Amino acid sequence: MPAISWGAVDVPTVLDHILLGTSDLDEGIAFVKQHTGVTAAFGGVHPGRGTRNALVSLGEKHYLEIIAPDPAQPGSLDHYHLKTLPAPRLVGWAAHPGDLNAFAARLRNANLAFDGPTPGSRKRPDGRLLEWKTLNLHEDQAGLLPFFIEWSAGTVHPSADAPAGCKILHFELSTPRNVELQRVCRLLGLDVPITQGVKPQLLARIAAPGGRFMTLAP
Repeated sequence: MPAISWGAVDVPTVLDHILLGTSDLDEGIAFVKQHTGVTAAFGGVHPGRGTRNALVSLGEKHYLEIIAPDPAQPGSLDHYHLKTLPAPRLVGWAAHPGDLNAFAARLRNANLAFDGPTPGSRKRPDGRLLEWKTLNLHEDQAGLLPFFIEWSAGTVHPSADAPAGCKILHFELSTPRNVELQRVCRLLGLDVPITQGVKPQLLARIAAPGGRFMTLAP
């Protein structure tokens, strides 16, 4: 793992959640518990998308989603290549820009191609339904750019009742094409730190109970 100078706390205001991909959900939950002492709660399955998840709160309006293939949906598209991951790693993130319909109009004016807004939902183990809308860019800069989410008015944000104790301290994007990425992020209104690196990657640092930290980097 490379040595990283994180500096001060720096979390994008638009960050909704980060996705920790794993080939097996139980292994992903164990990985997070090993590094933080917090046991993620099973969230549910994503029908038609081939995945299921478990969640940990990272503070107000931020959370960690451990995402893995759903064995009950074996023929589904593996968008994040989860089945072949040798170990848990960050595979994506979500941003909340506000009203997605207004955001979509802004992207059209900037000539940025996208799909959505598309409605989505997931039933929690307690039977409550979470509902949202998402928007996906056609060009996500090798996974560095987020997908965009707007939670329905009656939906409790997952950070509010997922297992607590952790807090995200830093999140950044690293890429050899940092100048180009900065330009696109300005168009998208993403206030995310961007550094120059040897390859595209997502980096995060999370404070855990007992003075522990979890660093998520290749």
